[in-house]
Amino acid sequence: MAIKLTDVAKKAGVSPTTVSRVINNYGSLSQKTIDKVHAAMEELNYQPNSLARSLQGKNTQLIGVIFPTVSNPFFGELVDKLETTLFEQGYKTILCNSANNKEKERAYINMLAANRVDGIIAGAHNLGIKEYENIALPIVSFDRYLSENIPIIGSDNFRGGYLATENLYLRGCRKIGILTGSLKSDSPTNGRLEGYEKLLQEKGLEPRIFTIDSRASSMALKTLEIKRILEKEELDSLFCTDDLTAMLVYNICQEMQISIPEDLKLIGYDGTKFIQNYFPQLSTIAQPISDFADLLVDLLIQRITAPDKQMEKHYVLPVKLIQGRTT
Repeated sequence: MAIKLTDVAKKAGVSPTTVSRVINNYGSLSQKTIDKVHAAMEELNYQPNSLARSLQGKNTQLIGVIFPTVSNPFFGELVDKLETTLFEQGYKTILCNSANNKEKERAYINMLAANRVDGIIAGAHNLGIKEYENIALPIVSFDRYLSENIPIIGSDNFRGGYLATENLYLRGCRKIGILTGSLKSDSPTNGRLEGYEKLLQEKGLEPRIFTIDSRASSMALKTLEIKRILEKEELDSLFCTDDLTAMLVYNICQEMQISIPEDLKLIGYDGTKFIQNYFPQLSTIAQPISDFADLLVDLLIQRITAPDKQMEKHYVLPVKLIQGRTT
């Protein structure tokens, strides 16, 4: 049998109105009364109805977080930091994995709106989702353009791409390739390729660009394409725009008896704790994951509490080079 607010009131020896005021932090109440109500709620395991509170115009203290997948170490670490930071600020998290599926992401947006969450942090990269332009909720975006009025938080992708390519150049590489994902989305992450191209332009070198859309390719097809590139293309180095692809290249090179870094120098991008702990030999460009979480949460709370406050369109955080043994 479900525990009701009146059961809590009876247990605490107060009126139902007093219990409601404690739950909603409304009005002047003694600490003794507040403690009695909380003790009764805990003893009865009573959970306030967030949806009912939202219908009364109260905040639900719920935040929707939409990312492609937490199986990717970068997104997994970022979501973990976001959940911890939100909880410290008094919010609970509803996690939605979009799985690179546009319809799934749209369904989650509608579900979050229907449940009256206080705001959304969005970091998936599906295209053509108009709901973000019309939804009446505070939203902040991670590394993705959603609409003109939604601020974007991300790393200095251009600088990261430039640093990675410069690192290879300074180690004597002149046939520098880049292995990147899909460039279709209007994402700031495309700046990694732009940084790569800028360094090569400055040094008078020929770009060698290889695009593999991992969302449209199975791991087997991606592996075969990388093998083809390593067999057919004349390269002395490769910049992968994410660390998981760099790890795959490393393993394929081991299989093909291509020595790293003697035959091929290799650098990745992301620099998660997972990579630093379990694949420390990889040179990579590290993104500031903890700083991302702090800024995303801070800006979202500002949008919730001060909806008319003007914000920058794009917040860019610095990256750093982690020198490993693959370069």
